[in-house]
Amino acid sequence: MAFPTPALACWAGRFTPQVNLAPAALRLEISGSLRLFGGLPALLQRVCEDLAAMDLRAQLAVAATPLAALWLARVGGNVIARDLAATRAALAAVPLTALQLAPPLARRIEGFGLRRIGELLALPRASLGARLGKPFVIDLARALGEIADPQSCFVFPEHFEQGLELPAPVAAAPVLLFAAHRLVAALAGWLAARNSAVREIEWLIDHGHGRTTVLPLAFSAPVYRAERIERVLKERLDALSLSAPALALRLCAPQAEPREARNHALFDGGGQRQEALAELMDRLVARLGPQAVQGLACHADHRPELASRSEPGLPAFRLPALPPRPLWLLNPPEALREVQGRPQRGGALALMAGPERIESGWWDGGDARRDYFIAIDSAGRWLWIFRDPRLPGGWFLHGIFS
Repeated sequence: MAFPTPALACWAGRFTPQVNLAPAALRLEISGSLRLFGGLPALLQRVCEDLAAMDLRAQLAVAATPLAALWLARVGGNVIARDLAATRAALAAVPLTALQLAPPLARRIEGFGLRRIGELLALPRASLGARLGKPFVIDLARALGEIADPQSCFVFPEHFEQGLELPAPVAAAPVLLFAAHRLVAALAGWLAARNSAVREIEWLIDHGHGRTTVLPLAFSAPVYRAERIERVLKERLDALSLSAPALALRLCAPQAEPREARNHALFDGGGQRQEALAELMDRLVARLGPQAVQGLACHADHRPELASRSEPGLPAFRLPALPPRPLWLLNPPEALREVQGRPQRGGALALMAGPERIESGWWDGGDARRDYFIAIDSAGRWLWIFRDPRLPGGWFLHGIFS
């Protein structure tokens, strides 16, 4: 990994918020993340899988100190040194070229006949300082964990916006998904580091000469997983026709919100089902358009026919504390026969619950005054009926429970 970028630093946020972005290296402090990912081997496997999916080649190393990890990574071989003792043993075999010393200092050490760090460590430290300078000896002490080596942490931006130049012009929109994977991974890492989620993101496809295609993505519920974002993006790209070859991509997430803490049921997987439903809705919207997929949202009105409204996507539908309501309402309500004061529909209806008085709408000309009952007909169907107490009165069927 020759030139790490802020996008890669954002990607690393999915593993730890403590990321150090150096000119030729990316260092992650992972001791606090091992338990979350199931141990060091599992975490390293995730890192390698992500890098392979982004088509990035990197030399990895694990050490007890940041400087030792950098030197070991330059050597290659995926060295893993979990503690200070293992780190010191691994450093002994590291060639001095991995330290990338200034040419005058490198030539002087080479003149001494020294080739590896272990040969340096066999010499008295005071003599090394006198001959090679105090800064060099301090670096050795930092690599060995003898003195502290604080690192400046990458500051995750307040708003996410990262771009990527394509290696060659792309004429087919679906092909952009492979390049977009890097930016989605960076967004997912940025969200993980901030414990946030997004409802909307925006893709900018640059065609050169000031021409840009704007591709917005809106989600029915806050998202933070890269896989879900990519699946919705794939649906949009499959249906998109580019006006000119694409030269670059840019991903913007202007606003993020705190990730909702959710308690998942132990056995019924309610949280997983809700997330799966939201993802299905998002993919249908991406494929069919926002007007083709509608959800229900509550509206502040006591009249049942006006208490909900259709909205694009999957709004949060939370019913207030009310008596039972049927989802199937008749429009208009069906007039019922009445025999000796009892409503009839294929026979007399048995009233099971009620009355529930609803009076509303006097301000907009749709004045309603009704007494609602739950009733059962001769076939065992549960009905929602009401009686209008005003003249001429009468019974009406307004909804069916099942």
